[in-house]
Amino acid sequence: YSYDRNIRTCGKILENIGICSQVSFVRYMQSRKTLGADQNLFIEDLCFDMVPVRIYQPKTPSASQRRGVIFFHGGGWVFGKTHEKLCRWIAKESKSVVVSVGYRLAPEHKYPAAYEDCLNATLHFMKNIEHYGVDPARIIVSGDSAGGNLAAAVSQTLASRSDLPKLRAQILIYPSLQALDFNLPSYQQNRAVPLLFRERAAFYVLQYLNGDASFLEDVLQGTHIPSDTILNYRKWVNADYIPEKFRVRGYKPHVLLECATEVYEKTKKFCEPNLCPLLAEDAIVQQLPETFLLTCEYDVLRDDGLLYKKRLEDNSVPVTWYHLEDGFHGIINSFNSDWFSFSAGKRGVDNIVNFLKSL
Repeated sequence: YSYDRNIRTCGKILENIGICSQVSFVRYMQSRKTLGADQNLFIEDLCFDMVPVRIYQPKTPSASQRRGVIFFHGGGWVFGKTHEKLCRWIAKESKSVVVSVGYRLAPEHKYPAAYEDCLNATLHFMKNIEHYGVDPARIIVSGDSAGGNLAAAVSQTLASRSDLPKLRAQILIYPSLQALDFNLPSYQQNRAVPLLFRERAAFYVLQYLNGDASFLEDVLQGTHIPSDTILNYRKWVNADYIPEKFRVRGYKPHVLLECATEVYEKTKKFCEPNLCPLLAEDAIVQQLPETFLLTCEYDVLRDDGLLYKKRLEDNSVPVTWYHLEDGFHGIINSFNSDWFSFSAGKRGVDNIVNFLKSL
């Protein structure tokens, strides 16, 4: 955590003195973290329908077709190149072909650019599955944080497609799934818990939406969407649906205030399921594949996951839920860090691998 914090602090200083933006500096530092060849994997950089991807294929022979795991990285839709170790580990430990998608990043590329890239890369992979020795009946979409958002949106889009193989499963790792209510219990309880502060969560989704964070306070206060619209979605986005044990650390119900018309005009796309998958209709949700869902106790996004878990279960979708009681946002990236590792991150990754092996 301290390493990432120092990078962001340095980036902010450089931005303030006019050398470069904080985002550019963080991206540059991330791009310097490179790993060499892996004796157990074939690793290849390609383009799927003009979208850059990196494919990880186990070198050991397989008597049957492998699983295909499409992975969308997190990073607030703003950062990339942070999940190399994780993708390698999943490919080796689950003996799967992993495709990591290098979708376009915000704020340069606004919604729906990232979603469209992830969807197009997935479609290309599904239509050319025979080239990679992958079983068409065992294709899985996955992602963490913003990548979990993209995986959920892609899974919903493909749910009713009859011209393609059905997804075998989706793996959602502390996903961001809605932008209507930043005052759910987990947002209040974990507002200042690293690695994702409440304000940062709202900032990132605004960067993805339109690259404009000037409405940050409206989003945090819930005055970016008309109260009658928010009340309409209370059937799905509702603190009352969060189990009591997750509210004992403190929760104060939020009072709805009136929304300014000009703000809503800029943020009304938050009601689109491709941007906020928790708002999809039941007719879509009930067609979704088996789901693995990982949440962390000390994460502002915890309740997004819990609410989606309820929606899936209410629509008879099989859910394997793993909750890290001692986990925080971003913890799986530290599962085997050389200098700063957490056992909870390793437990989370082990459960993901075990789920894949069961498919």
